[in-house]
Amino acid sequence: MITELNERSREIFRYIVSSYLDTGSPIGSRTISKALDLSLSPASIRNTMSDLEEMGLLAAPHVSAGRLPTERGLRLYIDGLMEIGGLSSEERARIEAECSVKGLSINEVVANASGMLSNLSACASLVIAPKIEKPVKQIQFVMLEPGKALIIMVMQNGLVENRIMEVPRDLPDTALLQASNYLNSKLGGQTLDEVQKTITTDIGENKSKLDKITADLVAKGIALPRSGGNDSRIIIRGQSHLLEDVKAIEDLERARTLLGYLEEQKNMLKLVDNVSLAQGVQIYLGAENDIFDQSGWSMILSPYRNANEKIVGAIGVIGPTRLDYDRIIPMVDYTSQVIARLVDDY
Repeated sequence: MITELNERSREIFRYIVSSYLDTGSPIGSRTISKALDLSLSPASIRNTMSDLEEMGLLAAPHVSAGRLPTERGLRLYIDGLMEIGGLSSEERARIEAECSVKGLSINEVVANASGMLSNLSACASLVIAPKIEKPVKQIQFVMLEPGKALIIMVMQNGLVENRIMEVPRDLPDTALLQASNYLNSKLGGQTLDEVQKTITTDIGENKSKLDKITADLVAKGIALPRSGGNDSRIIIRGQSHLLEDVKAIEDLERARTLLGYLEEQKNMLKLVDNVSLAQGVQIYLGAENDIFDQSGWSMILSPYRNANEKIVGAIGVIGPTRLDYDRIIPMVDYTSQVIARLVDDY
């Protein structure tokens, strides 16, 4: 559609969108005539604005008002007309500092980054914290007391993870030893998730001819919840920013609805599926996306990858559609790049 606009239409349209992003208010032809050096009368500008409205790029909140961009118009502006700015050295330094605090877990690092991004953008921020999987070096089953066994997992990076599992009170020590030997024979530099799939298939096909007690012990042991808190999860910061731009009761209700939606983990986990197919920064505008189909809100989201180029999480912001896109997009992009460099250190 961008090719359908002549230079005059593009300049008027760009000015209307830019003004809307700055003020949130409609703009009229007289204001445009004074601001732009186009040698056009307000009547000529109104005709161009009418053409843009017929194309679905502009809309009038009421008859006598000026024009605002529609979500379709915003999409055209973002994809074809917007000039992306750069980050200042101070902004880059702040992002680096927030993401590089020593002694924190990866979830704590991305939580810090999320809070920082919320403050810099004056939006709510959103992080899909990474699911970190390191290869398992050794697994050992040890009896603690009748009815309880300790599972010791040593990762190849030296991290040790312990789990306590309930077992039959009369379980013989030989079953624990056999389970340990069997698991260690299957590790082969795999992550726990990969080991779990391998062993489930092996036991299901009865390849290893394990007795039922040992097979049950193995299956239960590797299926226990992770104690290290490494599962992917959603972290949201700065929800109060979503209420700061509210100007009417209906806007307040929409903001509350969005906040409730964001707080429901099952809804936000749709992002995990969406972002797994993403390339670079993604911009979701209002009702055009199937994540939250509410007009008036935008989300800028950037996935980050591990050293194997696998997407392991994402970071972004949510706010009203009149976001400062040319500033926030590079901010989100740079933060995701910094986090990506850190992921493999954990």
